Amino acid sequence: MAEKLVTTPTQTPNDEDAQNENIRCLTTLGHFGFECLPYQLVNRSIQQGFFFNILCVGETGIGKTTLINTLFNTNLKDNKSSHFYSNVGLKVKSYELHETNVQLKLTVVKTVGYGDQINKEASYQPVVDYLDAQFEAYLQEELKIKRSIFEYHDSRIHACLYFISPTGHSLKSLDLLTMKNIDSKVNIIPLIAKADTISKSDLQKFKNRIMSELTNSGIRIYQFPSDDETTTHVNPSTNGLLPFAVVGSMDEVKVGKRIVRGRHYPWGVLQVENENHCDFVKLRDMLLCTNMEDLKEHTHFHHYECYRCRKLQNLGFTDVGPDNQPVSFQELYETKRQEFQDQCQWEEEELKQKFMQRVKEKETSFKDAEKELQDKFEHLKKVQQEEIMKLEEDRRQLEEEITNFYKMKTASEPGPTQAPSTKKDRDRKK
Repeated sequence: MAEKLVTTPTQTPNDEDAQNENIRCLTTLGHFGFECLPYQLVNRSIQQGFFFNILCVGETGIGKTTLINTLFNTNLKDNKSSHFYSNVGLKVKSYELHETNVQLKLTVVKTVGYGDQINKEASYQPVVDYLDAQFEAYLQEELKIKRSIFEYHDSRIHACLYFISPTGHSLKSLDLLTMKNIDSKVNIIPLIAKADTISKSDLQKFKNRIMSELTNSGIRIYQFPSDDETTTHVNPSTNGLLPFAVVGSMDEVKVGKRIVRGRHYPWGVLQVENENHCDFVKLRDMLLCTNMEDLKEHTHFHHYECYRCRKLQNLGFTDVGPDNQPVSFQELYETKRQEFQDQCQWEEEELKQKFMQRVKEKETSFKDAEKELQDKFEHLKKVQQEEIMKLEEDRRQLEEEITNFYKMKTASEPGPTQAPSTKKDRDRKK
């Protein structure tokens, strides 16, 4: 903080002793030494501001927006979602919140159309893909040569508020399937939404049944740490309240002489901030007052580290070599680089062989086609020659017939002695 805490001045000797010993009396105006380090950290944090990312998973209309507004005591403007989405989607919005001199950048990610489809088999997949995408983006930022880690906005989800429908019976199969697929990627905090629709006796039975189903299914939810000295007196008892039965409302209702946030019913008023009515206050204290930093640390040192380890192992990176000796990153990089080059060279040779094989096959097919065309050409040429020879023979025969015809014609023509009689016969005909 900017303000300095003034300590009590040191004891000063009396005037006679001061005059005799000639001692100057100094008073301390602030902290000094190692005592200043926490205040330096606080001042730096206040200047940079804080950030927190929340994922809200629940059915449409279950009260996700209302609860977030109630938690942060503000109106985060958001449009109402429809029940007619063909697929499950995610809506991401960031807000700048201020309280006194502290600035918080809040990112809220809410499911859209969750549980509205007839086929709910892959309803959890968009949530899983989003969580992995944020881990991958952070990992890529870490692996850069020139990192902008101080300017980079960490979009990894720190807390997942999973809204459970207040059926009073048991968890739905979709709830179990979704939480089973995301419990290793995010801190799950289960909530019973609209808890004012269940009586107190049924509510406690419903809580016990939910925790029993989560345990039997092997689903790991976030447990508030009990080994921290600052929260050891609060968290153990709070873990026994999971899942939190919450009610959200921004409406102000008059109760006696007080104005409280709550819901007015014909049978009375439900006060949101009354611990006897719901667990909203416990959720707000655990989420914002005592365990926000632990949620962020658990996300980074547990969920992200598991993703990073699994990702690097899939890429072939290891900490030790074949002889179980430590391997430096440079040696591992050179090894992977050489393996990659060998793999590229092998694939190049394989591609060349395939290319040459296909070229040979094409050449063979072209030669076969050429031979077939040549044979066809020779056949047609032979047929043409036979046709020409036949035509030549026919022409020769025709010429002989014409010659014979003219010979016969010449031979059949009468001589000159027969000409007058022919003329006489002609005149007779006339």
